[in-house]
Amino acid sequence: MFKKALEAKTQQRLSGADKKKLRRAIRDKFPRCSDTDLDALLPPKAEMMVAKLQNRVHVYSVEGEFPMFFDIDGRGSEIFPSVYALWRVPEIVPAFLLKGGEVSRFIIGGADLMFPGISVPSEGLPSFVAGEIWAVKVPGNPAPIAVGTTTMSSSEALKAGLRGKALRITHHYRDLLWESAEGRFAPNAGFLEDVVFEDPAFLSSRQESIACEGPSEVSNDQKDGAEDEDVTESVDEMNPDSMQMREMDGNNESSDKLAADIDTLTVADDASAEGSNVEDRHNVTSVDVDALLDKCLLQALHTTIKDKDLPLPGSTLWSNHVLPCRPQGVTLDIKKSSYKKLSKWLQAKSTAGLVSVKEDKHKKEVVLLGVNRNHPDYSTFRPEKRPVEKSDQVGEHAAKESQSNKTLNVVEVYKPSVHVNAIFTSVGADKGKLFTASEATDIVFRYIEQEKLVKPTDKSTVVLDATLCDALFKGAIKKGSMYPMEIRKKDLGSTFISRMQPHHVVTRGSDSVVRKGALKAIQIMTERRQGNKKVTRLSGLEAFLVDPEALASELQKKFACSTTVTELPGKKGYEVLVQGGVIDDLARHLIEQYGIPKRYIEVLDKTKK
Repeated sequence: MFKKALEAKTQQRLSGADKKKLRRAIRDKFPRCSDTDLDALLPPKAEMMVAKLQNRVHVYSVEGEFPMFFDIDGRGSEIFPSVYALWRVPEIVPAFLLKGGEVSRFIIGGADLMFPGISVPSEGLPSFVAGEIWAVKVPGNPAPIAVGTTTMSSSEALKAGLRGKALRITHHYRDLLWESAEGRFAPNAGFLEDVVFEDPAFLSSRQESIACEGPSEVSNDQKDGAEDEDVTESVDEMNPDSMQMREMDGNNESSDKLAADIDTLTVADDASAEGSNVEDRHNVTSVDVDALLDKCLLQALHTTIKDKDLPLPGSTLWSNHVLPCRPQGVTLDIKKSSYKKLSKWLQAKSTAGLVSVKEDKHKKEVVLLGVNRNHPDYSTFRPEKRPVEKSDQVGEHAAKESQSNKTLNVVEVYKPSVHVNAIFTSVGADKGKLFTASEATDIVFRYIEQEKLVKPTDKSTVVLDATLCDALFKGAIKKGSMYPMEIRKKDLGSTFISRMQPHHVVTRGSDSVVRKGALKAIQIMTERRQGNKKVTRLSGLEAFLVDPEALASELQKKFACSTTVTELPGKKGYEVLVQGGVIDDLARHLIEQYGIPKRYIEVLDKTKK
């Protein structure tokens, strides 16, 4: 499942409703998981994150920690616990026990579990059905090393003589989901190393996995017998109550050295160190958040907020100015401050004299009206020169260069219809070809010159013969009305083109597409939703060869807000939803970064009355 490199398209916090929905789905999927177990995996008061991968997999984790669950189809029907979750609560799913530690190296190498590698208990093979989620354990260790789904039922397995594939492995220790946890899903994942843990099952699982990993990575010249002996010995000698975990790299190590290294590992009895370490990382007081808010505001007032930008809505101030000024890797949440709300914080700054604000009762939002740049706090503050901003500028410059190589080119073309086919046949033009407006106009004027239809007494008028009259007006004139006998040259081209089938050609870089009909404009609409919150909806991107998923990820970083992509009903494409009223900024971004002409962008703000 996780054999290719993982890349998250979007990563965002779960709302309260989504967290409840996830907990309900886990309870329904895993009956063994009690409320206590679920609280240990997904603490009720902790912030939950979801990373949406390019293969539609959703990975759920506690903010700043490891991924606990992943949903294969992203719809909540195929939820699996991660190895990290099974280390904390090993019994939430049933498990197969391997015959020996030597089998685990194949599982960790990415192979599925076969029935000959399973240790069948004396009471017989446990009962299961096809498609059930089971884990894989090593003898002497209660913590699983892999998780997957059964390929057949227990009755079918007995009929087959316990041969064949038993478990299709979905996720295992040391796969790319496990490895990416430290860098992508859990920025603080480094606490696994050199930290004392109070959960011996968690420790022993990690040690078992390391012990099982070693034999698959030793040099090929070692004998299989010695390899298996060392692995078995290392598994047997591990004691969860007297070992301390350290990250080990088994590359090019002999199994003897591996076993010796594991023997030297110990765990301290006092587990309080772990609690204090974790609390230090996560226990941030409201005073700290208040200080960070003030720092970000002053940084924004010095660097990004100009007097010409005022007045500025509070939501725009927060998303476009305050949040981008926070330190890299730091989460800034107004709810964790002593103010609890953005409006109260801005009013407090107004009372202090730093800024002047006013509450817009119509929009129910605080608006920033002015900045007191003579205020002591403003004068004494020295804005930081952030290397992050430089790298962002380099990234934007590179993105612009990349975008310039994929400039958008839109051409409106026309195909001859049954009305004008006679004109094209007369001049020898290809009726199956697409013509631009100027080329089509040249065709009709060539016919006029060929048939000498210009009125001798008035060179600006064309006399209509039967063929040209039918091409221009047949079916367009009401019954009983007279057909015109002549037409002005200035009206001839537009009338002739209106009788052809419109098409459009959109080219971006090496990609080009031809579609029937006129090119539809991109729709940008801002509306209010429950809780008086604004949301901006963007649709019609596919016509301009713009990937909605890529744009959503880009807008999430640019506007520091959450974005989602939903499929429109009737297979009419996708719609990008952006939190906040960013309708003008979004239109400007499409024009500047994607080269979409302004005439192809329709804007509607439903929040204005």
